[in-house]
Amino acid sequence: MHDDDARNEIERLERAFWQSLEDGEPKVASAMLTDTALMVSSHGAMSFDPPTYEKMATDPQSRVLGWRFTDFDVLFPRDDVAIATYRAWQKFTHKGETVEQDVVDSSTWVRIDGQWKCAAHTESEVRGSA
Repeated sequence: MHDDDARNEIERLERAFWQSLEDGEPKVASAMLTDTALMVSSHGAMSFDPPTYEKMATDPQSRVLGWRFTDFDVLFPRDDVAIATYRAWQKFTHKGETVEQDVVDSSTWVRIDGQWKCAAHTESEVRGSA
């Protein structure tokens, strides 16, 4: 149903989202979000719009310092929906401490007016990781 180009586009968008976090460019990431997006992590479940995301991403208490992906996969249940899953290593500062985490993530992307937008993201820490 979908070729490598579509899969590569979703992976490119996911990487661009993470790179914007490392680069301190929250507007790049917020432009990739739906009008209302959802996130589930160890901090709980939340709903936010792009301006609220930008506030969260510029919190001086936390900053992404580095990241990398492995095991990237994409499922297209419909032509306008893509679900990406992957394992990520991330290094960040939080309240003055440097933290490294091994996590598994998923993102649901929907195509709206020809552009892919992230509607939901989940993140779970891998047990036994640093």
